[in-house]
Amino acid sequence: MSNTALPQPAAAELKTNCLSYPEVIAQSIAVIAPSTIPAAVMGLIFATAGNGTWLSILLGMIGLLFVSFNINQFARRSASPGSLYAYIVQGLGPTAGMMTGWGMLLAYSFTGMSTLCGFAIFTDAVFVNAGVHLPLITYFALGTALACFVAYRDIQLSARTMLILEAASIFTILALGMLVWGNTGFAIDMPQLKLEGTTPGGVFAGIILVVFGFSGFESSTALGSEARDPLRTIPRSIIQSTLFTGVFFLLMGYITVLGFRGLSEDLATSHAPLDLLAAKTGLGPLIYLINLGVILSFFSCTLACINSSARIVFSMARHGIFHDALGEAHHANRTPYVAVLMAAGATFLLPTAVLGLTGMSAFDAQGHFGTICSFGFLLGYILVSLAAPVYLRRIGSLRRRDVAYSVLGIGFMLLPLIASVGIPGSTLMPPPEYPNNLFPYIFLGYMAVGLTWFIFRRISLPSLISTMSETLERPVATAGDSLDTQQAG
Repeated sequence: MSNTALPQPAAAELKTNCLSYPEVIAQSIAVIAPSTIPAAVMGLIFATAGNGTWLSILLGMIGLLFVSFNINQFARRSASPGSLYAYIVQGLGPTAGMMTGWGMLLAYSFTGMSTLCGFAIFTDAVFVNAGVHLPLITYFALGTALACFVAYRDIQLSARTMLILEAASIFTILALGMLVWGNTGFAIDMPQLKLEGTTPGGVFAGIILVVFGFSGFESSTALGSEARDPLRTIPRSIIQSTLFTGVFFLLMGYITVLGFRGLSEDLATSHAPLDLLAAKTGLGPLIYLINLGVILSFFSCTLACINSSARIVFSMARHGIFHDALGEAHHANRTPYVAVLMAAGATFLLPTAVLGLTGMSAFDAQGHFGTICSFGFLLGYILVSLAAPVYLRRIGSLRRRDVAYSVLGIGFMLLPLIASVGIPGSTLMPPPEYPNNLFPYIFLGYMAVGLTWFIFRRISLPSLISTMSETLERPVATAGDSLDTQQAG
């Protein structure tokens, strides 16, 4: 009997060159979850911006486009499953890149937890109206199990599921919007166009909420290994998901403000403005379709966040930051299955633990998770906008407009960051009240844990930095260069 060791099977890799452009853009749109903004957040924007709601949305979209241009400086030249983590390693080095990845991991994870809460709330409401009463944890488990199964099984199944669910959800909301607008004779609302009663401070405060509403538009960058022609499709998806959802928000914001004109109810205090509009305009049966569409959007976002989180963990594990097992891909499904299981487990366990231990409502938990996740996104957006000109200068491609994109991107993202922390004594950006005033410290504590872990890994694994640098800091791809003349930014 031979003592020769049997050859070990090669490590499985993620499925490559399999996602079409519609499937790629579905990832970004799913994390944005556009249907949830008119369904649940539009009233908050109106409470600050009033008739300038549309202007807050427009300016917020423009600010995110500047960030998109900075992200695309990397997305047009390289592709990996590491999302912004990989890009910032190329621009600012391994330490800044790792801290970005750690922050984005929180951003996607907490977004998924927030939308899982939303999924449970809306699903429970539908079943209660049908006379079925189940523990809320049932819907948390259902949403997590379905999302985990799809993410574990196949990235194409994930992408197509998100594409179908988001298309159905957006179509439902748009149908209601057109019917509501049609009931007004497609009126032109002059108070909105003239910005009656609107103040600059109100529009500014509205922008902050809008930026949070767009969070996740860059998530298609996590599909760098799986997208077809990623140096073209991913940059397109980043820009077009921002433009598409921005136009959707603009249209629904205008219609919602117009639809509430003359009603006794106040849009600023309405938690479900679309339900109210449907009922008040004689379209009551559409409420069921609206709620179904919102449920689909919440589920789609949870699935997209598990996909993004898993791929960041997978990429960081392959570089030695996390345990090797988290960098394993399924030999048959070719998905980062261990990282998917971890991401799905965290998405279920943390919110259910918070609800069970504190007695907090799912509605409050949804808001708190959604607020905390914004710090991770803002960190990533600011650092990638800072990294872009540094990277371009290093490769000899820096132009004046690239510097302008960087400055504008950083400037726009600093506004919501400062507003989240608050300025003592300011009436425009006052410090947040309890418990929101604790969230910046929670985020800083989380980042300190990540930095401590990274220092430990650097000491215990001396090759860590060189591995990250060799893998991610590669020369500019020829295919990416060819896009310089085809795409803005």
